Amino acid sequence: MTKVTKVTLVTKGAARVGRSVLAFMTVVASATVIASAALAADQPFAAPQAVERAAPVGAGSLLQVTFSLLLVLGAVFAAAWLVRRLRGLGGPGTEAIRVVAATALGAKERAVLVQVGKQQLLLGVTPGQVSLLHTLNESIDVNAPRGNDAGDAALKPEFKAILKRSLGLK
Repeated sequence: MTKVTKVTLVTKGAARVGRSVLAFMTVVASATVIASAALAADQPFAAPQAVERAAPVGAGSLLQVTFSLLLVLGAVFAAAWLVRRLRGLGGPGTEAIRVVAATALGAKERAVLVQVGKQQLLLGVTPGQVSLLHTLNESIDVNAPRGNDAGDAALKPEFKAILKRSLGLK
């Protein structure tokens, strides 16, 4: 499965989740409007009513509002978590194409080393196109320590030593 197909599946999954959340919110809003209309139908229009005193705001109503807010925030975070989990969805064989390394060459240009099966390709990526720059005969392991790094580390003083020297402690 290619990267484009995987992104398409994730986008479609996120769109389904978004449509489901939107449909749920529409149903809740519709039910609220219908309930309000039913209550209004029981009272004649423009009929004089006795002046009602508003109930004082107490701890119960504050607790209810707080609980409702936490419930909505929980639903938003649950939807975000679900969308993030759907990104990894793809099934077996999705690692056939893997980005081994990438480096920026300019503001919008990158050189990307891609592993396709057992072969590695060096690609030039710009906003308008992707070009094959080179096909590598030998695979490059970017995680393996290079021989020069060990010698360079021995020549570079540690931060601790530099700090002590600058403070006059050593």
